Amino acid sequence: MSFNSELTPHQIVTELDRYIIGQRDAKKSVAIALRNRWRRLNASLEMREEIMPNNIIMIGPTGVGKTEIARRLAKLSGAPFIKVEATKFTEVGYVGRDVDSMIRDLTDIAINMVREEHTESVQEKAKAHAEDRILDLLIPPAPVSRPVVPENTLPAPSTETGTESANDEESLRNRTRDKFRKKLRAGDLDDRELEIDVTADGSPMLQVFGPMGMEEMGVNFQDILGNLGGGKKSKKRRMPVSEARELLTQEEANKLIDMDKVTKQALTRVQQAGIVFIDEIDK
Repeated sequence: MSFNSELTPHQIVTELDRYIIGQRDAKKSVAIALRNRWRRLNASLEMREEIMPNNIIMIGPTGVGKTEIARRLAKLSGAPFIKVEATKFTEVGYVGRDVDSMIRDLTDIAINMVREEHTESVQEKAKAHAEDRILDLLIPPAPVSRPVVPENTLPAPSTETGTESANDEESLRNRTRDKFRKKLRAGDLDDRELEIDVTADGSPMLQVFGPMGMEEMGVNFQDILGNLGGGKKSKKRRMPVSEARELLTQEEANKLIDMDKVTKQALTRVQQAGIVFIDEIDK
């Protein structure tokens, strides 16, 4: 579900009632807040400044449904969600974690969320590409043979017989490929082993400790050095067709996804719809 879905407060409360017992007032408050956020996203730029999103404080003992309400609300609206414990953070960040890491972690969650959505949208095309790659391994393309022509000699004109023979071979190969495609889709070839090139990320990770809260950050060392002597490498592996199909489908899906677009959409979702649930704020 898109994070700007047109759900009314009554529909939101009805959906929350499926998972959380009671807490009618809390459900009503968060439903109105979510509706106001949707109104703000769809308002003009001038009006958007007049509709400010609200923070909500939910007070109650453990187990009454505070976290579950926030989690279900995020899932219902398709918004990135993160739960953090306030005891691990401080205002200045020198003791405990840096408060900015909440948004960094939320951004990582949003990127993974949007990437999964894009992966699902290209899944059928990725499966078709993976299927073609498996068939290429099972039925290698016929070698292209070219006659050797001596120097200073004009090539002999092509004959219709040679053309017909080539067409017959291509037709036979296509029929064989179609038969193998049917067997592949039926699962008859799942146990057959293939040797495929698997892409492995050989980039080492370097932990950098920042000044604010000694925050751990994963830094791609190869990006710093301009991919010198490393980067993504491929190695050959033997595996059954069933495993190769899943691996190649994921690889083809990654090729079809525009990560710049994914990152842009994820940042917009964090800024406009992100939910940070801060627990134990009274401790």
